[in-house]
Amino acid sequence: MNYSERIRALREDNDLTQKNISQILYIAQSTYSAYELRRVHIPLDHLITLAKFYNVDMNYICGVSDVVSPFPPE
Repeated sequence: MNYSERIRALREDNDLTQKNISQILYIAQSTYSAYELRRVHIPLDHLITLAKFYNVDMNYICGVSDVVSPFPPE
């Protein structure tokens, strides 16, 4: 699973809309939609924000691992 599939699955599993997530990232809904469709590469800072929001580590959200671990505490 790649990051675009992973961020969509996380959003849907949490019963959130693209609009909800776009507001968290301070971007337009159409931009977030483009992330999920892999039309635009998601910036690293947005991946980090989503990993923190969903409390999953970066390896999971980026599709490197299928093991869900919490985001490391700061």
